[in-house]
Order: sequence, then C-alpha cells, then structure tokens
Amino acid sequence: MANVLIIDDDKVMCDWIANAVEGMGQKSARAHTLAEGLRKAQAESFAVIFLEAQMPDGSGLDIMPKIKAAGYAPEIIIITGFGDPDEAELAIANGAWDYIEKPVSPEAIKLHLTGVLEYKTEKGAGKPAAVLKRKDIIGSSRRLDSSFELLGQAAQSDVNVLITGETGTGKELFARAIHYNSPRAGKNFVIVDCTALPETLVESVLFGHVRGSFTGAYTSRDGLIKQADGGTLFLDEIGELPPAIQKSFLRVTQEHRFRPVGGNQEVTSDFRLVGATNRNLENMVRQGQFREDLLFRLRSLVFELPPLRECLEDIKELTFHYMQTLCDRFGIGVKEFSPEFWDAAANYKWPGNVRELIQALEKALLAAKDEPILYPKHLPTHIRIQVARNGVYKKSLNRDKPGISATAPPTPPRLNELRRTAVSEAEQQYFKDMLSFVGGNIDEACRISGLSRSRLYTLLKKYRLSHHI
Repeated sequence: MANVLIIDDDKVMCDWIANAVEGMGQKSARAHTLAEGLRKAQAESFAVIFLEAQMPDGSGLDIMPKIKAAGYAPEIIIITGFGDPDEAELAIANGAWDYIEKPVSPEAIKLHLTGVLEYKTEKGAGKPAAVLKRKDIIGSSRRLDSSFELLGQAAQSDVNVLITGETGTGKELFARAIHYNSPRAGKNFVIVDCTALPETLVESVLFGHVRGSFTGAYTSRDGLIKQADGGTLFLDEIGELPPAIQKSFLRVTQEHRFRPVGGNQEVTSDFRLVGATNRNLENMVRQGQFREDLLFRLRSLVFELPPLRECLEDIKELTFHYMQTLCDRFGIGVKEFSPEFWDAAANYKWPGNVRELIQALEKALLAAKDEPILYPKHLPTHIRIQVARNGVYKKSLNRDKPGISATAPPTPPRLNELRRTAVSEAEQQYFKDMLSFVGGNIDEACRISGLSRSRLYTLLKKYRLSHHI
C-alpha cells in the first residue's frame, strides 16, 4: 500500500483526490497549507505527493526542493487551477512528475498515480545503485545531489549529454565523471576545446588528414574524433563551434562516419558525445548562430550545474578540500578559519563559482604566510569590497523600509525573521526594477542578475511577478 499526500487549500479538492487514491487501495493524507504539507512530508515517507502550485501561504514550487531533501524520493505531481506555461516549465525542470490543470477527472488521477507506482516498483526491483566515482567533485548540497542522480543515469547509458552551467561550475569534472563511471572508462577521454580550434585547420584537427592533403601535411594523422574511438569525445564550450563545421559535425554525431581531409574513404569512430557550454544554445538557435538540429542531437540528456551561490552549504567542504591540496603544494601547514571568514564567503556571490573560490583560497593562503588562522583580510580585495558593499546596500534598504524602524518596537521580532523580511522585500523590489529595465527579456535578466533561467522563474513566482511587460 502506497502512502500519498495531497497538499491543497481547497478542502473539497483534497477530499476528492483522497477518495480516488483510497479507491485504488492506497493510503492518503491531507494538508491545507504549504507549512502543514511540508511538516507532514518531512515527518513521514510518501510515495506520491499531489501539490497545488498556488497556495495562500506561497508557491508550491518553492517547497519542492525541501520535500525532495527529506531523505526519501517522492514523486511530485503539480496540480493547478491557473495553468501557466512558464510555471509548467519550471515545475518539470525542478523534477515534478507532471503538471496538470484543474478540473481533473478521477480517471486522470488514477492514471497518473498508477504510472508513478508502476515506475517506483520497477525502479525498486532494479539493480542496486552503483557507487559513483566522483573524483574532485566536492559537495553534498541538495542541488548538487540532483546532478549526481543524472550522473548515474548518464553513466548507465550511451546517449549524448549536454552539460550547461556558468564558468567555473565544474562542467569538465562532470564530463570526466560520466566517462569514468561508464563502460567506456578504459578508453580515451578526448577533449575538444571549441574556443581554441584554429579556423584554418579545424577540419584537420577534428577529422584528421592524409599525407599531402595540404602544405605541411608530411604524414597522415588521426583527428580528435578518431582518437575518441571507443571512448568519450568531450566538446568543451560547444557553443563556440564554428558554424561552417556544425553541419559536418551533425552528420558525424548521426552516422559516426567521416572523411579525413584529403582522404578518399570514410572512416568510423565509435565515440560517446558529451558537450558543455556556458551559453544559452536555444537563444543562439533563435539568432541563427547555432544549428537547431545539432542542438536536438546534443541534448538527449541535459545537466544544468548549479552556481556556487545556490550551493552555499558546499563552501566549507570545498574550502577544506582545496586548502589541503594547496597547502601541500605550497609546503605550508593547514590553516584554521575564523567565523568572519565564513561569513564573508557566504555573503559573496562567487560569479566565478568554484574556480574563483579556489583562486581566492590560493591568494588567501599566500597572504597569510605563517599566520595560523585565515581572516577576511586575507581574501582578495575585490571580494572584500563586494561583501562590504552588499552589507551597506542591505542596511540602506532596511532604513528606507517603513516596517523596519530604527526604534525598536515593544516586542522585537526574532533576528532571523527580521533578516528574512528585509531580504525578501529587497529582492522583490530588485526584480521589479530588473524586469522594468530589461523590458521583460528573461535572457537579459538572467545575464544581469547572474541567475539561471530556472532559478529566476522560481523567484519571480515567489514574489508573484510576471515577466510579460
């Protein structure tokens, strides 16, 4: 018997879904607020959760990450009385089983529930999950854990993979992990840096050439695609692949056959393709800069690696790991960290992500020299400046808000509530100003704010803001 939770402020709808669930011989529980639903989801294990998207106390999509972090793996079906394509996209991107609009028939409820339970039964009867080799991929945050789930799926299959994410989020590390956890681990992992392909020799570099095919071709040479035969071909920053080559490469991804420069016969290469980019390829397709058919071939499985600012709980683990490596390299003793150091690290946005964190730690260790403890003063100046500016900005916002008075009220609120309110109001105003500035252009808003599209949509929903200006 499966345990099913229904979270909906409409008590009639709750009872109606519960009757359909119980009519199938399953057990149901109900909650009429997000807070109550989250408490139940964290206190008890549920196979399936029906979750209303818009509740009086917030957006159901906002508590999805907390539900998924509860220690078990419920499937979440979003239900809504106000269908929104952007909300549907965000729900699916955040791992929802499905997104369905009211009114919904009892047959539809039973069909969805049957599908989920059959999937979970088959999944439970499968092979035990293999222990992943995750060398140099550090962190245990919920956002990173979801990437490891995809990594396991990618390692067990041979489909093309596209890894997206900001600079410094570890795209190459994940590509290597996919290779070394796959049956191809004993073969080559070949990196193609698309930003460094020489325009005049790009075909020769990728496809190889035969002797005498051009001036300087004194011997025949295999290209990178052939070198990846039996292994993995990693196209780093694939958005930079020259347009003239994209068509030729599309055929290679389909047929795994190509002709070396100057050659008379085609050769084959059994490679597994993994691409990575920090650019928005869909946007590039709309602008005519990237082939749509090639994008379709690439994204059989898509990873969106989270930026460090969305995985702040990983900062300590990352710092301890790389400090040990750097101290060994510099031949110095391991340092300790002051509480102020951690505060500064948590209040900086890390636009360069993990790569920037490593560089900042390297400079901090060199600045500290023989000092046993690291303080904020050891961090690079630009980081300290930004942290200081952020602090002053938040205080100025608080002074301007009528609800936050310099004179203490008779019963002061809890500090964390005060902070949460101030940050929430500041963020809401920020996004209002942002949307007005960019005229509703989500890609431009993502670029300026430094947020991923899914994260931006989440925050817009949280503050009930529409990007349609």
